[in-house]
Amino acid sequence: MAKELLMPKLGLTMKTGKIVKWHVSEGDKVAQGDDIYDVENEKLTNTIQAPESGTILKILLPEGGSAPVLQTIAVMGEPGEDISGVLAKAESGGDAPAEGSAPAAVAEEASAAGGKRVTVIGGGPGGYVAAIRAAQLGGEVTLIEKEHIGGTCLNVGCIPTKALLHASSFEDAAKAAAAYGVDMKVEKLEWDKVMAKKGEIVDRLVGGVKGLLKTNGVKVVNGMGKALSPSDVEVACADGSKKDIKGDKVIIAAGSIPAIPPIPGVKENKNCIDSTGALSLKKVPKSLLIIGGGVIGIELGSAFNAFGTEVTIIEALPKLLPMMDGELTAQLRSILEESGMVIKTEAKVMSVEDSPAGAKVNVQENGKDVSYDAEKVLVAVGRRTDTAYLDLDKAGIENDRGRITVNDKMETSVPGIYAIGDCLGKVMLAHVAMTQGTVAAENAMGRNSLYDGDTNVSCVYTSPEFAGVGLTEEQAKEQGIEYTTGVFPLAANGKSLIMNNGVGAIKLMFGKEYGQLIGAHILGPNATEIIEEMAVALGMEMTEGEIIGTIHGHPTVNEAVHEAAMAAQGRALHMPN
Repeated sequence: MAKELLMPKLGLTMKTGKIVKWHVSEGDKVAQGDDIYDVENEKLTNTIQAPESGTILKILLPEGGSAPVLQTIAVMGEPGEDISGVLAKAESGGDAPAEGSAPAAVAEEASAAGGKRVTVIGGGPGGYVAAIRAAQLGGEVTLIEKEHIGGTCLNVGCIPTKALLHASSFEDAAKAAAAYGVDMKVEKLEWDKVMAKKGEIVDRLVGGVKGLLKTNGVKVVNGMGKALSPSDVEVACADGSKKDIKGDKVIIAAGSIPAIPPIPGVKENKNCIDSTGALSLKKVPKSLLIIGGGVIGIELGSAFNAFGTEVTIIEALPKLLPMMDGELTAQLRSILEESGMVIKTEAKVMSVEDSPAGAKVNVQENGKDVSYDAEKVLVAVGRRTDTAYLDLDKAGIENDRGRITVNDKMETSVPGIYAIGDCLGKVMLAHVAMTQGTVAAENAMGRNSLYDGDTNVSCVYTSPEFAGVGLTEEQAKEQGIEYTTGVFPLAANGKSLIMNNGVGAIKLMFGKEYGQLIGAHILGPNATEIIEEMAVALGMEMTEGEIIGTIHGHPTVNEAVHEAAMAAQGRALHMPN
């Protein structure tokens, strides 16, 4: 008997699905459990298996086509079987919602909210989240993006960098496996496949964001926008035309671009690249000199070091990662140097010249002039706001040399114009931009939301990972805050010993007067995941006693949090006090 294959409902909020690929054709025989098609649901793509054995008699929805959940997309059964009745039923099943139409719940909120028109300038993490949230609250939203939906983070930042770091981790995994008697030699590195996989991940996530915007009824315009007022945005479109977008509120999410220092020779040498260039290299360089020891330089340096590149990092300040805890940063530096990276701090790059190797970098170290030859030079001294094209002064938007000033509602000096993310020139992290985007959208739609950055976490995806939240010891001392610390070495943690031979530590800081958590810093396996527990604890103002009173599972890396809290009271159980 013929069986209808329906668009599956893969989540509570899923309304439509898109066929990415059919693994079968009409007339193919399939067995129960065989892969038959891939369906895209927002950010995820799932492979669907045949519910039973049979023959694919008819495919109703082609690759690239979308349909509401539970709509018939194919029919399977026995060869020669009459399926005219099934097809007639499918054809009368109603059409999918119109493209770009808002879900019913959103439409209902739109009516209640009065249908405010919100224009968002910039489609990065902060901008697209702001657009989606405003649409959820009933706004008629237009999103203006000059290049790629997803911005730097999804296209040439966080996501592709982590893809490279993940690829580079297999070498470490192979070495670690040897200690367990498992031979996992890495025979060769096929760089083109690494880059292709990176691109595949980026494309899938960007496609997911585009799907979310479409599902929420957000209109996307390709071009460069600038706010003339809360009700008028001028757009220089990608096709050369210009248009004015009228609305009620504007959210600026203009983002940032790599900062290029005024070092003689940097702009002139073709082998000097920024982070975007490093993520699109045609081959792995034999040598890479990195100007800057911040997160970007450390992460990309770690990846290429694992790929076999000779990596040298030149940092002008006394330590790497200036915003992270100094004690654990020193530990990480030792680990990176043991892995083969050359790190120079309190060293200043004076100039860059051409050389047979690619580039000659002249550096001043400890009062002496030295030089390094490298095939590529990565300039990673940070990022700067990308706001020059916005004409902020003309619009009356208060700013400090392009860094937009806002209040805790994310509103600028011009009522009705909001700004979020990197264009503020403060904490340039995607998760901060997303949070600020939500706050700005809610206020633009008439709610009363405030941004609080106290629980913002900082993550460095090295091996081992490094993460922190709240104050560092250096910051606490600068602010005159009295505190106690509890440090627990992961060499005394069973799960860490299993995972990375116990490298790293967990450090907690508590205010002396009330005993509440004011800072947490983790160097070790899964640090970027565990730090979220500490962010919750810090946000809830949990004390030493409350953390100690929370039972942590064993064996886990997380139980070292419990031990670190006890160490602050001088009563850790698995280390000398």
